[in-house]
Amino acid sequence: MKQKESKLDQVVAAARGASEQRELGYRERALKMYPHICGRCSREFGRENLHELTVHHRNHDHDCNPADGSNWELLCMYCHDNEHQRQLEAVQGYTASEDGKGAAATFNPFAALKSLKD
Repeated sequence: MKQKESKLDQVVAAARGASEQRELGYRERALKMYPHICGRCSREFGRENLHELTVHHRNHDHDCNPADGSNWELLCMYCHDNEHQRQLEAVQGYTASEDGKGAAATFNPFAALKSLKD
């Protein structure tokens, strides 16, 4: 019986240590600091889906973790993936246009409707 208690104590101590270590991580700090809402799409997160909320480093440097959280924003995994895709495209030299907007659409699928008027 004594050996089981000792093993249980070790497991509990290891779990507490791991929890304390995670608390020091930037994700745990960011989750305590900011509301659980995606900074892009404004989706709200609760206990059931909190794992889908990620910490995005604004300057894309994962080693830059100031204590005030100024380099972090919480993004859902979809917005986070989109942000990193945009970053990759920018590095590869893709730009939609100089003003930051995409090219205007010129095709009008309803152009012939006026000619069908009775």
